[in-house]
Amino acid sequence: MRLLLDKNITWDLRPYLLQYHEVISSGYLSWDSLPDDQMLDRARDDFDALITCDQDIPRDQDITEADVAVVVLAAKTNSIRDLAPLVPRILSALETVQRGQVVRIDAEP
Repeated sequence: MRLLLDKNITWDLRPYLLQYHEVISSGYLSWDSLPDDQMLDRARDDFDALITCDQDIPRDQDITEADVAVVVLAAKTNSIRDLAPLVPRILSALETVQRGQVVRIDAEP
């Protein structure tokens, strides 16, 4: 699966996912300045899923129209210390999520 890491996801998450998926950051593609709708539009053709910490994307964007899966991470911070524990649940979600769907992964209390 080809994954796009949003600008708010630390690049340090990449090695955790790379053994299972192809992972590219929006920064690597120089997409960090794009509005969310344009990024999702571009992602449609080259990626299967977007991983983001942007809690507003599902509310502000029509994900079904974007035709890319979106995995929203809700951790205390965007640091690898807080995101790394979510990796098993991210990988599990990626096994079943379909294009046009949103999966939210909350940090455990």
